[in-house]
Amino acid sequence: MSFPNYPEKHKLEPLFTAEDLVAYRERLGRMPKVKPAGVLFCLERGLPHRMRWRIPVERAGSMNADVYAVKKTKGKVAVLTSFGGGSPMVVELAEELAVMGARRMILMTWGGILQADLKPGDIVVCDQAIRDDGASHHYLPHEKVIRADAALVNELAASIRGRGAHCTVGGTWTTDAPYRETREEVLQYQAEGVKTIEMESAGLFTVGQVRGIQTASVVIGMDSLATLKWQTPERLDDISRSLEVVYAAAIDVLSAA
Repeated sequence: MSFPNYPEKHKLEPLFTAEDLVAYRERLGRMPKVKPAGVLFCLERGLPHRMRWRIPVERAGSMNADVYAVKKTKGKVAVLTSFGGGSPMVVELAEELAVMGARRMILMTWGGILQADLKPGDIVVCDQAIRDDGASHHYLPHEKVIRADAALVNELAASIRGRGAHCTVGGTWTTDAPYRETREEVLQYQAEGVKTIEMESAGLFTVGQVRGIQTASVVIGMDSLATLKWQTPERLDDISRSLEVVYAAAIDVLSAA
């Protein structure tokens, strides 16, 4: 049995689309009060509130996520938080936002470290993702890797570095099963140079490819599997600082488009 059960399903027509759902919400008057061109998916749910003195936001509604409009962009950029995580939810939201007019999407999250030269708080801008999720395989033929938009990756890395922070560009491993990360997989992906592990990037990059929009992601190192043992940081200061840098840098990039 292959996955998905209909290996050619990416060629078939769906019975229900994001266009259908957005139209239904509009009829009910339940759409967020923003139609952004750029979107930041922020897994750190308290970050927009914490950063509100530097980057003011206002609540714009909800759509299986809390939606905030970045005030200085006059609704051009939105930040989504409190959506849980994982490729299925990010794919669902990204599809709906694309229907609403979004053309650039950035995801920021914390994730596991796979390489010994990385430490907690280090910033990785992801240019590709291992498709070890489920959602992406319903959209595209099976391939090991899905790529981010190269131009958006470069803009994001430059914006982060322009704020005085160091970042690297590289691949990530997207999985649906955080408690099923095995020694064999880690050794394989370490040998391939994959830098991080998380749960969303492959799904977002897939929507980007299918919908013809620009997507990229940033992973801030949190815990580590680099030594083949789970290791956690003693303090979160470096991680918090990196989250703030990436948040501001991503909003700058999305605002400039």
